[in-house]
Amino acid sequence: MFLKSLTSIALAGLLVSSPCVMAEGGGKAMIAPGLYSFEVMHDGKKMEIKRNQNPDNRISELYATTFRGMPQAMHPFEPYDVETLGEREFVKYMMDAQTDKTIMIVDTRTVGWHQRLTIPGAVSYPYTMMDDPEDRDWALDDFGAKKQEDGSYDFSVAKTLAMFCNGYWCGQTPAMVRAMLELGYPAEKIKYYRGGMQAWTSLGFTVVGEAAEAE
Repeated sequence: MFLKSLTSIALAGLLVSSPCVMAEGGGKAMIAPGLYSFEVMHDGKKMEIKRNQNPDNRISELYATTFRGMPQAMHPFEPYDVETLGEREFVKYMMDAQTDKTIMIVDTRTVGWHQRLTIPGAVSYPYTMMDDPEDRDWALDDFGAKKQEDGSYDFSVAKTLAMFCNGYWCGQTPAMVRAMLELGYPAEKIKYYRGGMQAWTSLGFTVVGEAAEAE
């Protein structure tokens, strides 16, 4: 417990003192204590991630409709121990991914959704890739899993993946995660951002894509 407390204190200090954190004055929408914005690389360019500071800002029309599917369970992959992330935990993975190449932010939605609107720094690996052997092998290779001669996969250097789709009700990430778990991908290296795009946009976080450019 003592070590866990020390780790939490150290992490909080890093969020405040890190050079990629740009703290501003009070009275603004924060991401986490002392954290107002940070930078990620997206398509070869630096982008600042922050919350929209306009009090009149509204959620994207893409996610304004509430008549959606059934909400996913908080831990939908049991008995596999896949961690479910909130925004602050997801943001920490985004920040870490800028210097740690063993971490990837993965958009599991179909390509059309990704092009319309996505989270900066996310790479597109549609869940449908798991249905095609060649696409599946290509994706898993990018994730650090190597296919063996007997058809199995070596996951010894598999990357940690923070994965998301459209929202609490969306089944695209769960479908991809289940397929990967069945293949043997380590559960501890998969992180599920359950809120996805609906939660991200509801908090006014920075987004990129065709819908963002049209606004």
